[in-house]
Amino acid sequence: MTARAPHSTTTSSQASTQGSSQGSSHGSVLGWSLTVLLREWSARVEDASRDLPHGVRGYQVLSAVVHETPPTQAALAARLGIDRTVMTYLLDKFEGCGLLERRQDPADRRARRIVPTDHGRRVLAEVDARVAQAEDELLSTLPSEDRLVLLALLEHAAGGAAPGEDRCAAVARSAALTQEA
Repeated sequence: MTARAPHSTTTSSQASTQGSSQGSSHGSVLGWSLTVLLREWSARVEDASRDLPHGVRGYQVLSAVVHETPPTQAALAARLGIDRTVMTYLLDKFEGCGLLERRQDPADRRARRIVPTDHGRRVLAEVDARVAQAEDELLSTLPSEDRLVLLALLEHAAGGAAPGEDRCAAVARSAALTQEA
């Protein structure tokens, strides 16, 4: 199924010509576009999550804890690609801020489940709203119909490129790479 931007007045040959001329000055149009958007997305999400301990990394941790079955500390660290020792410090900070709790796993007394508090859920909802606004602003040059098409196409392409990949872990890895750059 091929999706086409609803209000596009560019013909296929015009888009091809524009893409190749832009591609020659910027290398790959796809690579350049994704790089610019990822850089801008990362900066905006960092700003939106500035109130959380450890910024974007903290946002990923809290999001995973709130939106999924309470993970164990080890499973959460593995899923997000965070060293287990570092995860201990992150969770200590989140627990100290009243955003989450460690609870004994009823099935395994040696394991602790990471559970969000009501305060943690409220804080995440606020950060999620700021992230959504940042994403909306990032794509503000596109009509709303085109944004929906773009997001659907990107999701489809990403799913085909990395079938079954954990979305939260992928975002956490790319955010870490962007911060290192």
